[in-house]
Amino acid sequence: MRQNAKKTVDTPSGRISYLEAGSGPVALFVHGILMNSHLWRHQIAALSDVRRCIAIDILAHGDSESQPSQDVSVTAQANMILQFIDILGIDKVDLVGNDSGGGICQIFAAHSPNRIRTLTLTNCDTHDNWWPKAFRPFVDATLSGGLLGTLNALVGDKSIYRSAKALGPCYVDPNSISDADIDIYLGPFLRNEQRTHDLYRFVASSDNSHTMRIEPHLRQLKVPTLLVWGTDDVYFPVKWAYWLAGTLSGARNPVELEGARLFFMEESPEKLNEELRKFWKDG
Repeated sequence: MRQNAKKTVDTPSGRISYLEAGSGPVALFVHGILMNSHLWRHQIAALSDVRRCIAIDILAHGDSESQPSQDVSVTAQANMILQFIDILGIDKVDLVGNDSGGGICQIFAAHSPNRIRTLTLTNCDTHDNWWPKAFRPFVDATLSGGLLGTLNALVGDKSIYRSAKALGPCYVDPNSISDADIDIYLGPFLRNEQRTHDLYRFVASSDNSHTMRIEPHLRQLKVPTLLVWGTDDVYFPVKWAYWLAGTLSGARNPVELEGARLFFMEESPEKLNEELRKFWKDG
């Protein structure tokens, strides 16, 4: 599939890069750590007939640019999203998040509920499960100075990326992710020293304090919410979908995708696309 050309917009948080296709109500897709807007390419292609689909590169990821002193924590990311839609003149969005991007979406929803038409969360950081235990080795390696070496290893030998010790557990079939896709995700972190350090700052500044402090706001959130969850996820077990369902008053019963893993929107996109199309139509 041909990749759409990226656009950029300047915000107080930095120059934000994004993919866009379609017209009509805006659906805004938010990726998590180590990914970028490319994660949502199948949703953009399949759903642009019913939505103006926009997928951003969050701060410290992809082609988005920020100053070395810019806050890139997950709460800062939520603030950036508000700036982004304000500058583009967007009133409300159908917000969709995955992984740490789903945590960012929860923070945005807690702070700006009037800017959300619907909320869709897939497997993601929730409440005190940030960072997940299974992801702690990467976090610990990053904080101890090993980030550059880890990135070089993942890019230099794609079999390491696909291994059980790296991102292999994110996929049912790690070979479904191509070498080119891996380079799109990880290459930007290695463009220069500052890009690598930005990712370090994102890891160092993000933890469960950001999501735990918003719990009272989430319990008051009445936005229609869809929860689509892969059941075979070592990072975000399905119990977190039910925690969200019990916390968000506008949430439907979770849709369980049997055997699916963290990046099912990339590996088996038709499952999420179908659920989103039905959800948006009902809404």
